[in-house]
Amino acid sequence: MSALSAVKNPGLGGFRAKLLAAMMLVVLTLTGVGLLLAQRKVAADVERGLRHDFQAALATLHGVQEVRQAVLAERCRTLVRRPRIHAALEDDALDLLYLNAEDELRDVMDDGSDEPSGAALTRALHAQFYRFLDRTGAVISPPDPNEVGGLRAEEEAQLALDGAPNQQQIGYVLRAENGSAAEAIDQVIAVPIVSTDTGEVIAALVLGFKTAELDFDHPDTVGIKSGIWLNGRLHLPVLAEDARAALSAELTRAIARSGGAESSLDVRVGGTEHLLFYKQLNPGSRFPPAYEVCVYPLAGSLARLQQLQWRILGAGALLLLGALVVSHFLSARLSVPVEKLAVDSEENRVQRQRAETALERTSADLQRAARFSADASHQLKTPLSVLRAGLEELLAQEDLIPEMRDEIAMLVHQTYRLTSLIEDLLLLSRMEAGRLQLELSAVNLIPLIEGWLDDFSAMPDPLNLDVQLDLPAEIHVAGEKRYTMLILQNLLENARKYNRPGGCIRLKARVAGDRAVLTLGNTGHPIPPAAQEHIFERFHRGSAGENIPGHGLGLNLAQELARLHGGELRLVRSDESWTEFEVRFCVMEPVPVGSVECA
Repeated sequence: MSALSAVKNPGLGGFRAKLLAAMMLVVLTLTGVGLLLAQRKVAADVERGLRHDFQAALATLHGVQEVRQAVLAERCRTLVRRPRIHAALEDDALDLLYLNAEDELRDVMDDGSDEPSGAALTRALHAQFYRFLDRTGAVISPPDPNEVGGLRAEEEAQLALDGAPNQQQIGYVLRAENGSAAEAIDQVIAVPIVSTDTGEVIAALVLGFKTAELDFDHPDTVGIKSGIWLNGRLHLPVLAEDARAALSAELTRAIARSGGAESSLDVRVGGTEHLLFYKQLNPGSRFPPAYEVCVYPLAGSLARLQQLQWRILGAGALLLLGALVVSHFLSARLSVPVEKLAVDSEENRVQRQRAETALERTSADLQRAARFSADASHQLKTPLSVLRAGLEELLAQEDLIPEMRDEIAMLVHQTYRLTSLIEDLLLLSRMEAGRLQLELSAVNLIPLIEGWLDDFSAMPDPLNLDVQLDLPAEIHVAGEKRYTMLILQNLLENARKYNRPGGCIRLKARVAGDRAVLTLGNTGHPIPPAAQEHIFERFHRGSAGENIPGHGLGLNLAQELARLHGGELRLVRSDESWTEFEVRFCVMEPVPVGSVECA
């Protein structure tokens, strides 16, 4: 046992270390996964909050725009129905169009005066400029642009459409702010003008207004920058020109990838991470698409995320420390059954080696015994044959007295018994050595039984036995004829030898599925219950056979041969009046084959 302990200690120490390392690895992995999930959750929460604020601000902006557009649409429908504007358009007096519209649209135009802060909606309804479009959507130039809102030629060209619209259209134009070099984006609303005579669209009135700005009043949105993307350019004056150009290109690619749907993306502005949102302001419009863009710096969010990461790392360090203590305790406890298993395994391995060694020795002994039996049987055949031949020559002499003749005849009979015993031993040794190979074919049991009964009738029968048969015309089984005959011969000889005077032998054969069942019973002395389990053992003879010649090999040999044939031999019953054996064979069609397997 000390040797086993010396062997197992290093391995068990390594097992404890591996178990402890595995537990720590699990805890470390869980901590890392928790940190990653927390980081993703914080980032997702920040983006979700910013998107919510962006959507809320846009919803507010759209609400203001819808109110303004509803008011403007109603006012414009009223304006465009005024007869002076209609007369100028329908009579093709375009030189009078802006002159007539000047008085009609005076209250819509922004006069530049300062209004009190409470009049925000009124200021939102004041237009910066207006223009008319003809039937083809081309801009009708005014005689004095300053009277209708000054626009440069390239700015005025942005108002043109591919035809007069059938319904109100929203668009955005980039223009110089108050004649300065600074640029601004204004919102334009195009309202169709319908002929009172034909009901067709004959022109359109385009009004330009200052763009409403998004209002972010949430504390988390401090530092957000908003602008408008139009025609591949981002109008966001608070950004440097190079940053604005880079964002414009990246935003153009993102809009192309998303097909114009609202989305968000991570960008770098001035070397810092930003989150960018965009959404189209005029979906379905015949003017070029414009997008509201918000850029949010992530420095604060990243700082909060870093603080959270440090907190999680601190918690993870405490968790790892606690896990180290718990893992050390658990590994010590869990290693106890493993230590016992290791000791038992080592003991089992030693015992298995001993058993294998003993088995090899036993196998070698059996091989030697089988060889000895085979050699002895072979060597005994020759002297027995010479002895029998000499005795038969003596028995053939005519001058022998009767007593001497009987003695010699008995000796000759004993040589035949010895020969039979040697043949049985030789057959058993071949079976034990695995050298008995059967060539199975379809064998009919009925002629074999009838042949034995013919031999039995020719022999003297002092017991006067009654043989009863219940046999079909034929039963073909898988077997080798001489060994099948030997099985039947040993069973029938037993039934004859161990019978009583005036007794009975009964043979019955039948087919049950893929098996042929042969039942052989006889009257006579019963086999004691204690001896029944030993009757198939080699050289075993019960008390009933003490005065009956035999060697105790018949039933053993018959059982082994039955197994080799894929069948079985068993004792069915043995009581005061009847002893019965049953042997089963594999059924085989009477077609010669090389080998047969039984289910």
